[in-house]
Amino acid sequence: MLLYIDPGTGGMLFTILVGIISAGIYSVKSIILKLRFRIKHGKIEEDTNKIPIVIFSDDKRYWNIFEPICCELNNRGKDVTYLTFSEDDPVFQSSYNHVKPEFIGKNAKAYARLNYLNATIVLSTTPGLDVYQWRRSKNVNYYIHIPHAASDITLYRMFGIDYYDAILLSGEYQIRDIRQLEQLRNLPAKELMKVGIPYMDVMMNKFQQAEEVPSHPRTVLLAPSWGKSAIFSVFGGRIIDTLLKTGYHIIVRPHPQTFVSEKELIAKLMEEYPASDYLEWNTDTDNFSVLYRSDILISDFSGVIFDFTLIFDKPVIYTNPKFDVSQYDAWWLSTPLWTTTALPRIGRELNSQNMESLKTLIDTCLEDSCYAMGRKDVKQETWEYCGEGTERVVDYLLQKYDELTRIKGDK
Repeated sequence: MLLYIDPGTGGMLFTILVGIISAGIYSVKSIILKLRFRIKHGKIEEDTNKIPIVIFSDDKRYWNIFEPICCELNNRGKDVTYLTFSEDDPVFQSSYNHVKPEFIGKNAKAYARLNYLNATIVLSTTPGLDVYQWRRSKNVNYYIHIPHAASDITLYRMFGIDYYDAILLSGEYQIRDIRQLEQLRNLPAKELMKVGIPYMDVMMNKFQQAEEVPSHPRTVLLAPSWGKSAIFSVFGGRIIDTLLKTGYHIIVRPHPQTFVSEKELIAKLMEEYPASDYLEWNTDTDNFSVLYRSDILISDFSGVIFDFTLIFDKPVIYTNPKFDVSQYDAWWLSTPLWTTTALPRIGRELNSQNMESLKTLIDTCLEDSCYAMGRKDVKQETWEYCGEGTERVVDYLLQKYDELTRIKGDK
């Protein structure tokens, strides 16, 4: 007789098995990490004074996520400690009296600092808490996650946000998906707060105050992500060839990680297609200017799609790389990714079959009014509390801090 296990039970058993294996692996890694740190740096010193609020950033490119929050906390006279993996993080050039930046190194030294942190609240955009090297500190009361894009919360590596205490969100569909994951994995319910998107509020305000873009040739921005499913890996130089045939001004803005993980590919493309009057390569740290002066964006699964279309109210052309979700939280859910339902409403899909008609796709997206209506609907779904994000985030942080210190008696 064959043993039948229904999908729900099978999923639960799989979760338990993964949890047991992961716990064993990362417990051993934690011990090794601790020993290596002690051998190299001496005894680990735990913080004796509790830090009220810590912001942790694993890369300098996330400063745009945290800058408006730091600014608001500083304006309210609230102290915050900013821990970063980047020695050249822009936080070190800020002049906030109440923000204390600290470069904590990388690898073992950095994780030792995080894993023995003594703080009331830790706010971070980094997934993988208590899954990989970053472990929950017994001296931290509350971990809060803030996403760095206005899209699906389930496109983190599996279990990426499971062990946070709270998630700050901007759309009801994100709450739905997290609650489904919690039920499937038998996790305690996290505190889920819709607060908006602070960094997009900043960009929107900047856009509203910016001078009108001077008259210019129709401009197309190609901004792919990186990896085997990204535009350059799928189409190579063919897409640049096709874009140049349109006669439009083309701006190519590769993802920063491309220059790290795909050095040979990007070097080859930049050599084959050098800058000219018709082609521009853009690597600005701040993407506001290039987004502002572009008429349409071509991208894949990069979060810049929603920055572009929701802030600047412009259409996009996107690729559908048959994104493999098997390693991501989205794999667990029966509902389709919100992103896949949103993209057809804000632009057109580009594929191998219609590549030669790319000019027609561009013109259609720019001239068909249906995409303007789609952008309005998508914005309502994924960007609630537009313009209120920073204030709502800081209100929540301070209210949570008061609640925790009142309960724990840590004041």
